[in-house]
Amino acid sequence: MMTTASTGRITTHVLDTSRGIPADGVPVALYVLTWEVDREIRTKIAESMTNLDGRLDTPLIGNGELSIGIYEIQFNVESYYAQRPLGEIAQTLWGVVPIRFTVSDATSHYHIPLLIAPGGYSTYRGS
Repeated sequence: MMTTASTGRITTHVLDTSRGIPADGVPVALYVLTWEVDREIRTKIAESMTNLDGRLDTPLIGNGELSIGIYEIQFNVESYYAQRPLGEIAQTLWGVVPIRFTVSDATSHYHIPLLIAPGGYSTYRGS
């Protein structure tokens, strides 16, 4: 029996909307979530850091590795803001921004961008 590798992947990028620039140097970790009885199990399956363009050099998951399930990307924006001027750091509420999402089609591209500012953040399903 012949099997076909999944073409699905998970990618992301981070933009600093308060400054209108890509957010470089943001550590990013990807977890897959499972449950045992009443306990959530979070397993780290990938980690990377945003480049000068606010993107990752490679997908968090690609090359046939994507499976149906629940995932969470954690963006360590605290380390990004630690590089900013002191006044901007003092206004920042966020340490780690978690974005949990469901992969229902392992052949799809899940692009999960993060738009950050000291007082807020947003996300959407990109392309």
